[in-house]
Amino acid sequence: MKIGKFMMPNHPPGRDYAEGHYHNLDTLEFLDGIGFSEAWIGEHFTVKREPLPAPDLLIAQALMKTKDIVLAPGAHILPYHHPAELAQRVAWLDHMAQGRLMLGVGSGGVSTDWGMFNVDGAAGEAREMTAEALDIMMKFWTSEAPFKFEGKFWTVSRPEDQHGGNFGFHLKPFQKPHPPIGIAGLSSGSPTLAMAGTRGFLPLSLCLGTAYLAGHWTTYAQAAEAAGRTPSRNDWRIGVDVYIAETDAEAREQALDSLMGDSYRNYLLPLLNHFGLISAFKHDPDVADSDVTVEYLADHCWITGTTETVINKLGELEKTSGGFGTLLVLGYDHLDNMTSWRDSLTALMTEVAPKFKDLDLAAE
Repeated sequence: MKIGKFMMPNHPPGRDYAEGHYHNLDTLEFLDGIGFSEAWIGEHFTVKREPLPAPDLLIAQALMKTKDIVLAPGAHILPYHHPAELAQRVAWLDHMAQGRLMLGVGSGGVSTDWGMFNVDGAAGEAREMTAEALDIMMKFWTSEAPFKFEGKFWTVSRPEDQHGGNFGFHLKPFQKPHPPIGIAGLSSGSPTLAMAGTRGFLPLSLCLGTAYLAGHWTTYAQAAEAAGRTPSRNDWRIGVDVYIAETDAEAREQALDSLMGDSYRNYLLPLLNHFGLISAFKHDPDVADSDVTVEYLADHCWITGTTETVINKLGELEKTSGGFGTLLVLGYDHLDNMTSWRDSLTALMTEVAPKFKDLDLAAE
């Protein structure tokens, strides 16, 4: 099992944009230094607590400050980008990264983002646009000759060379045929995870509750097999909230009092409840919706405690899920409590991760 990071990135209301950005940059440098294998950085346009609209800019800076960690937009929301332009940006960044880039893609689910870009996400337009954008990007990355693509949403061309070959299409990714691509899923039976299986992309799951994960893998694996692919659990990334302290009680209290607790209390729980996803957190379907509080999450969903407790909880997660390749620790702004959060991340790498280093999951 590898250890990575998923940074939305989540900041407290009112955090100065530049201050938050350089904190994110410093965090990536710190993660590289303690041995995290990868980090995914989110993209949002109208989410005030997750204010980063250009994760590739953060990645470009982080590449200059890190040596080993693999970085990825997590994810570029394809309906909000022209696919020809994004294919070029990704290809260029891939050359700068020299093998340290992955690419997360998504269709988006934020209604205010839909409104900003005039995308009818509620009617499924965002998913259609995502599929078409991927087809276009793949065509630019893999074609060897000029072409014209006429789609429902975009019409693009790879032009013939002109002016003695000085003008013409020339930029393809450093990694062939392109960087590894990942797609995240949230709902049970997620159509985006089905797309990942069909296209051979990496599946990423947000672990709201462990009982929810079985449906994620089944959806991905069935789609992969239907497309003639062999799914491997080593490719599966699972995003989880993790926090380590000296005692279980201290870990619970500090997590609840941190931005992690505040984010669930005042942002994520109300949001997921609005979309009817609160049941995903339940360890027992008979639990009332009103009982799913941030304290409930601390007791039943988060992986918090001493290193020994966290080792046991991760072992249970590995068993319940059936096995996965990379644990993605969900990330939060911790400028206001740097020492405790950095100590937690360090303990995860030095005392917890070695217990799982020999896991190697066979393809299924």
